[in-house]
Amino acid sequence: MNFTTLVHEYLIQSARTHPDKTALICNNTRLTYREIDACSSQLALSLMDMGLKRHDRVIVFLDNSVETVISLYGILKAGGVFIILNGSIKSKKLHYIMQDSGAAVLITHASKAPVLYDAMSNLRTQLQLIWVGNSTRPLQSFSQPSFAWDSILATMNPETAVHLPIRGVDMDLAGLIYTSGTTGEPKGIMSTHHNIVSVAKSIIHYLDNSEKDIILNVLPLSFDYGLYQILMTFMFGGTVVLEKAFVYQTRIFKILEREKITGFPIVPTIAVLLLNFSNTEHYDLSHLRYLTNTAAALPVEHIHRLRKLLPHVKIYSMYGLTECKRTTYLPPEELDRHPGSVGKAIPNCETFLLDESGREVGPGEEGELVIRGTNVMQGYWNAPELTAKVFRQGTYPGERLLYSGDIFKKDQEGFLYFVRRKDDLIKTRGERVSPREIENTLCEIKGVLEAAVIGVDDDIMGQAIKAYIVLTEGNHLLKTDILKYCSENLETFMVPHYIDFVTELPKIHNGKVNKKFLIEKD
Repeated sequence: MNFTTLVHEYLIQSARTHPDKTALICNNTRLTYREIDACSSQLALSLMDMGLKRHDRVIVFLDNSVETVISLYGILKAGGVFIILNGSIKSKKLHYIMQDSGAAVLITHASKAPVLYDAMSNLRTQLQLIWVGNSTRPLQSFSQPSFAWDSILATMNPETAVHLPIRGVDMDLAGLIYTSGTTGEPKGIMSTHHNIVSVAKSIIHYLDNSEKDIILNVLPLSFDYGLYQILMTFMFGGTVVLEKAFVYQTRIFKILEREKITGFPIVPTIAVLLLNFSNTEHYDLSHLRYLTNTAAALPVEHIHRLRKLLPHVKIYSMYGLTECKRTTYLPPEELDRHPGSVGKAIPNCETFLLDESGREVGPGEEGELVIRGTNVMQGYWNAPELTAKVFRQGTYPGERLLYSGDIFKKDQEGFLYFVRRKDDLIKTRGERVSPREIENTLCEIKGVLEAAVIGVDDDIMGQAIKAYIVLTEGNHLLKTDILKYCSENLETFMVPHYIDFVTELPKIHNGKVNKKFLIEKD
C-alpha cells in the first residue's frame, strides 16, 4: 500500500510512475523525474555526510535554477528544513536570516561570494558552504568548510536509484519562508510537510491539475507562489518550465507556444506586460488552459482585457498570504458576476470576518479575515510573542486560527472583497514589505535626517512604495542619490517608486510620524 505523506515522497512517487518523463525545463536543460530524484538523493547523502541532522536548516541562496530545485528536495530527503532566499537579497538581510535561522549549511553560487562574504561578518553561527559554479576562488576565500556542487554530484549515476530511509513524519518542519514583519526584521514562517501537502492538494483540486499539465513559472522560488509551482507539479506528475524571471515578452510567448504551456501563474505586473504585447496573434496559445493571479488583485479592466485576449483560457483570481499559502479563489465562471472578488475559501479551509470586539460581521460590514484549516502554518520562527498574536488558539485542542491582518467585506452570497491592510505593511509586486526596513536603510544615507515610507494604490503593483525624506540642513541630496543607495542595499521590489523631499514630517502627540495623514494626503 502506497502511503505518501512527506513533500519529497511525491517526487519519489512521480519518479517511479514517470521515470523518463521531463519534469523540469530550465536554461536549456531538461531533467526527467528519474534524474531529479537521483540528483536530490545524492545531495541528501552528501548533506548527511557533512553532519546534517534532522530538523537542521539549510539556506539556498540561488536564482531560479536546476540547482535550486535539486537542493529543495535534497534537503527534505536528508530530513532538513529548506530556506530558499531571493537571489537578489543583500548582505544585511542575509546576515540576519543566517543568524536567526541558525542554518547549518548554505548553498550558493560562486557569483554571490561578495554578498555572502559581507553577510558572514560577525556571524555567531557555524555553517558549511556548498558552491555552485566553475570558479574555485570562493572555496579558497572563506574559512568555513566548503564543498563544490559538481564534486558532490560527480559520482552519481542517474540510472542507479539511491534508496534513502524516510527521515521524519508529516508534523516535522519542511521549510521556513522569510517574509517582512512589522518590526522591520524578516520573519521565518514555519511550514510542516502536512501544511504544504494539504494546501497543495487543495489547489491542485480546484485547478483540476493532471500529469498532462505543463506549467510556466517566472516567479522566484523564494516567493511561496513560485515555490508551490514546483511542489504541486511534482505531486501531480506534470512538467515545469522554470525561468529566472519575466524579462522579455517575446521570449515568454515563444515558450508558451513551443512548450505547449497549459498553466501560467501571474501577478498584476505580468498581466500588464501580457496585455501590452502587440504581437500576440502571431503565437499559438491554444494549449493554454488557465491563468492564476494572486499577491495583489487584478484590476477589473485587466480581467476583461485578458478574457478578450485569451477567450479560451480560465482565469482564477485568488488570495493568500504566506502564513497559510492560499485562502480563497474565485471560480472562473463567477468572474462576470463578481469581477472584484477573490472568491470564497479553498477546499478544506474556512474563513470568517471579525470586528475589533471579536464579533462575526455580516454582509457589507468590514472585518478582519480569520482563517481556519490545515493550510494555517505553525507560526514564526524564534518569535513566540508575534506567533501568539497572529496564530491564536481556537475552540478545539490543537486548533489554530490565523488572524490575517487584512480587512475584507463579503456580499450576500459570501464572496469576499479585499479592503485594506490592518497594519502598515505594504504589499507590492506580490511581496509584503516592511516600511520600517526601508526607513532604516534611508536613514543610513549621510544627509538624511528622517524618513517615512507608505504604500500608495497602484493598478499594476497593488501598492507602490513612496518615501518622504527630510534632509539635514544644507544638504542637497538628489533623488538619484537616494535610488542608487537603495538599489545597492535593498531588494529590487523594496526600492521606492516615488520620493518626496519635505521640510518636516507630520507628527502625532507622542512624536510618532502621522502616516495616516500622509496616506490621506496622497
